[in-house]
Amino acid sequence: MSTIRSSRFLRNALALDAAACAGMGLVLAGAAGALAGPLGLPTGFLRGAGLVLLPCAALLAWFASRETLPRWAIHLVVAVNLIWIADSVLILLAGWFAPSSLGIAFVLGQALAVAVVTELEIIGLKRSADEGAALPA
Repeated sequence: MSTIRSSRFLRNALALDAAACAGMGLVLAGAAGALAGPLGLPTGFLRGAGLVLLPCAALLAWFASRETLPRWAIHLVVAVNLIWIADSVLILLAGWFAPSSLGIAFVLGQALAVAVVTELEIIGLKRSADEGAALPA
């Protein structure tokens, strides 16, 4: 198993991802009913998305607190973020819901935010050293 020594940049990117997931999760889970009308998205869908984000936020915060991590963990974070982005676009293209203009902007805006954080995590991974290489010979 390949282990990396997480760069400060990577830990900060993971912490940002954790904070964004926690904030969005709390808003969606707690205010789904109030958001459903203006966004044109079902209450249950919004609440479910919020509840999914909360354990993700906890895991990301734990990753952000580690100086070393298995490389696969960061690849998993990036993969899940890419799936989230793809699903966000799919929600709009598949016609499952009839979001309002504000709902469309919301879905695209959060997908863009996830894309930016994902790119930061990729940069952070590239700045992280392989654990074996970081040890003296």
